[in-house]
Amino acid sequence: MATNQAAEHHHKAAEHHEHAARHHKEAAKHHEAGNYEKAAHHAHLAHGHTHHATHHAAEAAKAHVEHHGKKP
Repeated sequence: MATNQAAEHHHKAAEHHEHAARHHKEAAKHHEAGNYEKAAHHAHLAHGHTHHATHHAAEAAKAHVEHHGKKP
C-alpha cells in the first residue's frame, strides 16, 4: 500500500517539476522581451510548483520508510 502511495507522490513530484520548468522557460522569454511583470508572474508560478514537487518528494520518502521500515 505504501509503495503505491510512494509511486503516486513520485509521479506528482515529476509533474510539478515539469510545470516549474515550463514556467521558468516562459519567464525567460518574457524577461528577454523586456516584459518583466509577466516574467515575474511565471517565476512566481514556477516557485510554487517547485514547493509542491518538494512536498511530494518528501511524502514519497515517508512512504518508503513506512513500507521498508526504519534502519538503525
